Amino acid sequence: MVKLNLKKLLKENKRSRYWLVQQTGSSYQTINKMIDNETKSIRFETLDRLCEIFDCDVQDLLIQKRNERKCKYE
Repeated sequence: MVKLNLKKLLKENKRSRYWLVQQTGSSYQTINKMIDNETKSIRFETLDRLCEIFDCDVQDLLIQKRNERKCKYE
């Protein structure tokens, strides 16, 4: 499962959720869902904007957590 790493980025940069709302122009509810990994999808445009805001690469924004079960295709 792929998740956003926004909590860690906010903490490392000593920034708040409200600050991220202001930077993105998104609603507080949308930002909360992204931070809490409750969002089902994200646009490339949004990923690009987050990279600009945090001055990072896409791989810094995303975390992939693999299930303990092996994939049936391996």
